[in-house]
Amino acid sequence: MALKAGIVKDWRYLNHDPGSFHPETPTRLKAIYELLEAPNVADAFELIEPREATLEEIALVHSKSYIQLVAGTAGKRHISLDCDTVTSAESYDVAKLAVGGLLNAVDLVVDRDVANAFAIVRPPGHHAEEDGAAGFCIFNNVAIAALYAIKKYRFKRVLIVDWDLHHGNGTQHSFYNDPRVLYFSTHQYPFYPGSGSIHEIGMGPGLGYTINVPLGGGPGDAEFLRIYRKILDPVARAYKPDLVLLSAGFDIYMKDPMGGMNVTTRGFAQLARVLLDIADECSKGRFAVTLEGGYHIDGQAQSVKAVLREMNDDTHASPETLEAVEQDADPAIDRVIRQVTEQIEPLWKIFQ
Repeated sequence: MALKAGIVKDWRYLNHDPGSFHPETPTRLKAIYELLEAPNVADAFELIEPREATLEEIALVHSKSYIQLVAGTAGKRHISLDCDTVTSAESYDVAKLAVGGLLNAVDLVVDRDVANAFAIVRPPGHHAEEDGAAGFCIFNNVAIAALYAIKKYRFKRVLIVDWDLHHGNGTQHSFYNDPRVLYFSTHQYPFYPGSGSIHEIGMGPGLGYTINVPLGGGPGDAEFLRIYRKILDPVARAYKPDLVLLSAGFDIYMKDPMGGMNVTTRGFAQLARVLLDIADECSKGRFAVTLEGGYHIDGQAQSVKAVLREMNDDTHASPETLEAVEQDADPAIDRVIRQVTEQIEPLWKIFQ
């Protein structure tokens, strides 16, 4: 019997409440969960129970002083960790649960108890730095998961892909001089948080293991797919990761109020197929996803469902389908692709 995709889903994630008018609202998850509880969907996926991450696990990325700062918010109504990131009484526990949910997902993926996994959690994480919150993010879920997998399973190489509208500054900084993690990001630029230029490619032993594809507004399914197939796919196959992780931000959705991108629900599934194929080829199928941003409530829910159906092999975008979609890309995107490959060409000989 074929393995199902796993999902981390727990209503306690709604207990992090940064305020009535905050974009990172519990309603984001509520809409996804309600969609996944529909009669024709509920039994399609394997439910993964989350746990609270230990302080030792969180300290793989974050300083002890910062963890203590966040712990000090427990039980307090509202505390601003930065201008965008606000806690409520239960946020510390929920943030630990978000990290632990993804870690449990990684464990089940590695143990082959599920085909792959999607941690549908909040708060998001990719902006969180070693010693500070940022951009709605408290703990950096995906960065912690990468180091957890390296430590526990002795993995030598982990690929983190980030398709959120906003650059994952915290994730990049966690691994900027570390070749054990290859970080690949597509994002709107210049935009919050201001990092992620084409020239940011790592340093020291990590030189070439950070790849940024900064984009102006406008790209949609075809343009993103061409970037992923022309840059990420060959680099990832040369890198041969032991595990593929995805920071899945759905604010590149075509109607998202924060962004200027034009990706459709089907486009998200096609991008996921590129990553699933990389994982199948290089990582024994080990692929885990964590939710980042996304602020069009229904669009995000439908896009998550489309990605999950692709992960579960209910849909399966063929190479021919991907090729046909890519052919419709605006030729202007080729200039961006050339600029990125020129930056990394001396380090990744595959482009020569």
